[in-house]
Amino acid sequence: MELFDPIKPFSEFSFDTGDGHALYVEISGNKNGIPVIFLHGGPGAGSNEIYRRYFNPKKYKIILFDQRGCGKSTPFGSCDNNTTDHLIDDIKKILHHLSIPEVIIYGGSWGSTLALLFAQKYPETVKSLVLRGIFLCRELDIQWFYQKGADSIFPDYWRLFVKDIPQEEMCDMLTAFHKRIHSEELEVSNQFCKQWSIWEGHCSTLLPTKKVVEQFDKCAVSLAKIETHFFKNNCFIEENQIIKNIDRIKHIKCFIVHGRYDIVCPFNQAFDLHNCYDNSELNIINDAGHSLLEPGITRKILEIFEEPSNFDH
Repeated sequence: MELFDPIKPFSEFSFDTGDGHALYVEISGNKNGIPVIFLHGGPGAGSNEIYRRYFNPKKYKIILFDQRGCGKSTPFGSCDNNTTDHLIDDIKKILHHLSIPEVIIYGGSWGSTLALLFAQKYPETVKSLVLRGIFLCRELDIQWFYQKGADSIFPDYWRLFVKDIPQEEMCDMLTAFHKRIHSEELEVSNQFCKQWSIWEGHCSTLLPTKKVVEQFDKCAVSLAKIETHFFKNNCFIEENQIIKNIDRIKHIKCFIVHGRYDIVCPFNQAFDLHNCYDNSELNIINDAGHSLLEPGITRKILEIFEEPSNFDH
């Protein structure tokens, strides 16, 4: 299966959150179609026009928005009033503004975290979940990618990532990068934003993909600033909060799509979620890593959305 042809939004607007942020929101596809909202990754990565092409524009009303501080939302790169609870309430307010009482949520990577947390707070609003590259945001999940674990898989990229961190600070990479990324010295901040983001880009696909690395480079400032802000604060949730509260969404159908060789968010996260979530369907992509753009993951996402009856109660 191939992506649908490029389309333009039929509606674009700025949504004022009331606490200093303005969110870019767009709607495309069928005005009267099945509502689906796309939650991008990061946090801080922003949306991309290619995301519209994963949904049949004749069947779906496609809602994309840039989360606080990234993409076309303003102020760019801001961590003020930017927490998980803020993002959850933003989704609710956007849906209310659009008079959508129930929606299918697609979320990838951090978007899967946000989708699960939103569903657990507002289960009556969620028709179904389609989640890719599960990120449970536990301490071990963050440590794997930024301290010890992924460095053994990609030691060459890791060396480029940490090359400017003093030896005495390497025991806590997250703190070391947070300090530099949020430095008032712009040159220092930009350098470490780039190193932070390119590390993730290098690790996001099974096979080296220049296009994916370039995408991470383009959003380096917002991605690095907002990710380090969130991860330094354990994503503003309790340890293992998603698994602990899984019964709140046990009635919601969930499609999980995860690359077998995902190094950014290892497969054990999808496996742990599926094992406690009886109403979930686990789709393992055996020739993929983390990125939505990998062929096997793209095919499975398109396949799930091609049949709207998948989302019937």
